Amino acid sequence: MQEKNRGLSLFTLLVYIFLLGPLIIIAAASFDPGTVLKFPPQGFSLKWYANIFKVKMFMETFQTSIVVSLLGNVFALILGVPAAYALSRFQFKGKDALNAVFISPVLIPGIVLGFTMLKYLIITYHLPIYLSLLFGHTVIMLPFIIRVIASSLSNFDFSIEEAALSLGAGHLQTFFKVVLPNIKSGIIAAVLIAFLESFNNVDISVFMTGPGISTLPIQMLTYVENHFDATIAAISVLLMIFTAVLMFIIERIMGLSYFTKR
Repeated sequence: MQEKNRGLSLFTLLVYIFLLGPLIIIAAASFDPGTVLKFPPQGFSLKWYANIFKVKMFMETFQTSIVVSLLGNVFALILGVPAAYALSRFQFKGKDALNAVFISPVLIPGIVLGFTMLKYLIITYHLPIYLSLLFGHTVIMLPFIIRVIASSLSNFDFSIEEAALSLGAGHLQTFFKVVLPNIKSGIIAAVLIAFLESFNNVDISVFMTGPGISTLPIQMLTYVENHFDATIAAISVLLMIFTAVLMFIIERIMGLSYFTKR
């Protein structure tokens, strides 16, 4: 039994090394003072972190990514909160099919979904690139909004809502004053998770961007095509820290295990 536990511990360690090794290598390479991205680093320098703020396109595409993620989140919430409420509160014909439609953007490969949006939104219907990008990000955020809020509603006692209705409150008043305050932690967690999915998205964005409009991940890919310095490694480290901070906030709000129980 002891040998079996040692074998399991060794296997777990190897898995962690396999998963974290590339991240550690990227983080170390970002501090190299040389002109070419390499590992192990030959010294220590923060010049590549400073270079991030000197590249105009990084700053512009960062703003675009933030705005698209925030606006997409708003639209996804407007659609997702009522959908999650209806799917959790009521039983009706076609409920499973409707739920499958809402979750489908997660199941369909991103490249297929992105190409489809490119073909119909931009090529067929000639929608502006920015509007198409916003639409695409709203679509990919919607399943996360619905899934997380539905998980939060699964713990909500709807008899409280019925009591409010019986005391004379209207349906909208009950929803905004009784239901929403009880699931606000779930809404916050849903917003953060959806924001991360949108901000770091590549497969949809690569089809929805064009001249003058791009997101930070796509701009990073474009930069790598023409440069091989440690600037991209530095940006990657900052994005890893940014993602880790948001995931820590989500964990503190609800706990990550909360989202896997349904």
